[in-house]
Amino acid sequence: MRNLQWLPLLPLLPVVVLSTAIAPVHAVQYATAEEAAKRAFPEATAFKEKELQLTIDEMRALPADAGVAPRPVRLRTLVAQLGDKAIGYVVVDAVIGKFDLIDYAVGVEASGKLRSVEILTYRESHGYEVRLAAWRRQFVGKDKRDKLRVGEDIGNISGATMSATHVTDGVRRIVFAVDALIGAGRLN
Repeated sequence: MRNLQWLPLLPLLPVVVLSTAIAPVHAVQYATAEEAAKRAFPEATAFKEKELQLTIDEMRALPADAGVAPRPVRLRTLVAQLGDKAIGYVVVDAVIGKFDLIDYAVGVEASGKLRSVEILTYRESHGYEVRLAAWRRQFVGKDKRDKLRVGEDIGNISGATMSATHVTDGVRRIVFAVDALIGAGRLN
């Protein structure tokens, strides 16, 4: 008779298989949208939440450089105010890194210039370097006239290429969308 001493462990087999088949989730929340807004516009006296939607026609009107699909887009926006005046906007968005979503917030001045990019929640097991201040600082002062492309005016991060590219693409879309909304007088 063969050695069958492993037989009592048979009921545990599904647990062992499942525990090795499911990859661990790496989710770290670094900031909330409100915290990112306060860092982007510390001089603001108030933040007013506003959900904006760009229509298909508004999306089609954006230049090809914007890299947007012609579909309606909703933007959760925090309007930074100094007294009654809107001084900037913090738009919250998410992009796919390699496999999972990266939540981020983009601070845009009323003039259309980028003030900040903050990573809010990062869920990937690799590529978290997009959270580093030195990489995110490359966006500050840029606007829709800049390329906003990895490898051109935004540096790549070895080991985080997809995260860096997708966050950069998202920032570019937001810059163009906010510019269109400012131009249409819908961000006040």
